Amino acid sequence: MNSASIRRLDSTAAGFGRELDALLAWEASQDEAIERAVAGILADVRRRGDEAILEYTRRFDRLDAASMAELEIGQGELQAALDGLEPGIRAALEAAAARVRAYHEHQRAASWSFTEDDGTRLGQAVLPLDRAGLYVPGGKAAYPSSVLMNAIPAKVAGVGELIMVVPTPDGARNPLVLAAARIAGVDRVFAIGGAQAVGALAYGTATIPQVDKIVGPGNAYVAEAKRRVFGTVGIDMIAGPSEILIICDGRTDPDWIAMDLFSQAEHDEMAQAILLTPDAGFIERVAQSIERLLPAMPRAAVIEKSLADRGALVKVRDLEEACEIANRIAPEHLEISTDDPQRWADRIRHAGAIFMGRYASESLGDYCAGPNHVLPTMRTARFSSPLGVYDFQKRTSLIEVSAAGAQTLGRIASALAHGEGLQAHARSAEFRLESGG
Repeated sequence: MNSASIRRLDSTAAGFGRELDALLAWEASQDEAIERAVAGILADVRRRGDEAILEYTRRFDRLDAASMAELEIGQGELQAALDGLEPGIRAALEAAAARVRAYHEHQRAASWSFTEDDGTRLGQAVLPLDRAGLYVPGGKAAYPSSVLMNAIPAKVAGVGELIMVVPTPDGARNPLVLAAARIAGVDRVFAIGGAQAVGALAYGTATIPQVDKIVGPGNAYVAEAKRRVFGTVGIDMIAGPSEILIICDGRTDPDWIAMDLFSQAEHDEMAQAILLTPDAGFIERVAQSIERLLPAMPRAAVIEKSLADRGALVKVRDLEEACEIANRIAPEHLEISTDDPQRWADRIRHAGAIFMGRYASESLGDYCAGPNHVLPTMRTARFSSPLGVYDFQKRTSLIEVSAAGAQTLGRIASALAHGEGLQAHARSAEFRLESGG
């Protein structure tokens, strides 16, 4: 790759704000053909259930199953996949799962309540979802880490039943994915995918029970299906391309920074990788590292296009300004590769995950550090959070009113209800007032 093809920006230049906005601009294209196809598939699954699932699985995955029973992957096969792993891979998978589980244990919220002087008790019951669905990409892709990151928080939350769907084109079942499902405690697994699998989870069929929430990544058809079923069930998010933003003081090995940029750029051509540094010489050293290291990368073509189209090496005035720009970008992944990284992390308001210090590469977060790798993209870190245990819990308000409390609250409610013109509301409260009160 010619390093000159990587965009260079300078925060002091006229028009920098416009250039940055143009670089960040990304809007999921609404493909009308995909929308129509997904709408048709969802309606068909809702109408015909298992029969439609079997038909679409034959058509799209070239898997001819006579019944849904043939598409369910039992716990015995999951255990066999785990037992068949090479010992080093199994140990790594189990170690990652243990770290993810330990981290998410800290997120579990508890119910709470308090009692007022008159005996009225108010509080909140925190309860797990009854059933959740997990979509896992299949085919050539194998993402056991995605299984762990989506399934473990659900199990820690106490979800009653976790159902995983994973496409298996031509019947190929990935042992790493199945092993991860076993380690994470997934209850049922079905070898189905696409919009039809989302429909089955959202509406339920004779074989696949309806879930309360669907999580997990997928292609454009899966994303569109999740968008359409939202409201019938909950979903985690509609994710955009992966992003990394690196703030560096210029004293980290430039090869490390280049490879960290690659780690997101290799996802796909629309991924975004940006460096912010006050050191102009460091920008040139990183550019040289990119040019030297890129040819050896198996996904070099993808990385090169990503960096050329959506990447940037940005010269900033100082690290204070770098933090201001970072908050404007609200990145999915933010690396702070500096001395005293906490000082700068304290200035960050918007980021999906912050990696602090020169040794905290984003890839560690993807696999095994512990925090979830399902993160908000497309600047949604301004108002949303990483996937967590809280996504699989719901909160119910608790209101227990004493006789004495009804006298105080009843008068307040009555006055406000009359003010809104809702007389039945007012009378409902007034009936509970003490006679002559």
